[in-house]
Amino acid sequence: MEIERVVDSNGRMEMWAYEWDMAHTPARKADRRFIGYEQPVRSALEESAVVREAICWSYGRTLGNITVSNEQLLGTFPGAEGDDAELRCDIVGAGKMRNGKDRWWCRTHQRHWGTKADITDAAANGGTRCSNHSQPMSYIVDPPHLNIQDHAEVGIWCSMPPALSHVGAAQKRRPKIHVHVRNEPGKDKVIDRDFKALSLHYNSSTSLFGSTEITKVHLTPPSALEFVLALEAGRSMGCISCRDCGYPHLDLGTFARTEHSKHLCGNCGRDNTWSKVPIASTPLKPLHDQFSKADQYDDVTSTISLDDYAGLPFQIWASTPAVLWTAQRAQERGIHVHVYKDGKYLIDNTFGTVIYQGKPLERKMLLEMMVANTMN
Repeated sequence: MEIERVVDSNGRMEMWAYEWDMAHTPARKADRRFIGYEQPVRSALEESAVVREAICWSYGRTLGNITVSNEQLLGTFPGAEGDDAELRCDIVGAGKMRNGKDRWWCRTHQRHWGTKADITDAAANGGTRCSNHSQPMSYIVDPPHLNIQDHAEVGIWCSMPPALSHVGAAQKRRPKIHVHVRNEPGKDKVIDRDFKALSLHYNSSTSLFGSTEITKVHLTPPSALEFVLALEAGRSMGCISCRDCGYPHLDLGTFARTEHSKHLCGNCGRDNTWSKVPIASTPLKPLHDQFSKADQYDDVTSTISLDDYAGLPFQIWASTPAVLWTAQRAQERGIHVHVYKDGKYLIDNTFGTVIYQGKPLERKMLLEMMVANTMN
């Protein structure tokens, strides 16, 4: 089975499947049927100009294209946010396969399309869909926006479950985005909460991706988690843009945890882009480098014994590097503790040494427990 492209009267690229009827001389196309539209490949510049958008993601991926601006796709989300969207495939041309035939890429589900089985399925079902088409997606439509330079201090972390709590093993959950915002340095926070995902904006005079027209970076829990773990592990990171469509590349999962030189684009599905040295690529790296003071840390020296608060509810986290930290003071590095009494904070602070059941806790061990408690 083959595919023919035809431009319709509205300028859209139609995709038609057909068989060759070899009983005729010359052979002619038979059983020709419409199977869907090929979408244009958006560049990062075109995407930055889109006003209405959704951020969507799926856990367990190895790379991502985390923005949806296709109006047809926007209309298929079941609500304003959730973890249960089954989105239509968003198919774009992705060059050629090894046998010389055309290859396509699904931007929604991050999967190549164009094998004989794919085309046969499209012809039988009357539409193009990749093999990941039924994968549920997490999403937020019209996500919250935060302009970094509108505030005196912005701190953003990947929110993970606690390592330990008074109820024993912490309940596993997905990561979130935790944000602190102060309008005056050192004053009360005007924002102190978790977000499902976030669109981060910065002034266009700052060129992070080779163009002043790109003025925002979308932040999702999987991208924040991988970035923080890479910072903690000291892995080599950068941000490389696709040589074909110019889209900043995002590694996730195993690709984010192993530096590599050849990069597959999550926007156009082509793998022609190479970095000069092996890296994990993420658009968060230039944002972090430009605006953060996060490379500066103060190791906390104070001590607390939770044994002194026996019977009270508590939670314990290892501190983690911030995705973004614009305050002029250094970040605190240590172990963060919450102790509650009568439903209110009795302790909400970071310590260098935390004694629990007579023994000091290790920050590295606590971080490993947090990661183990994080569903991804």
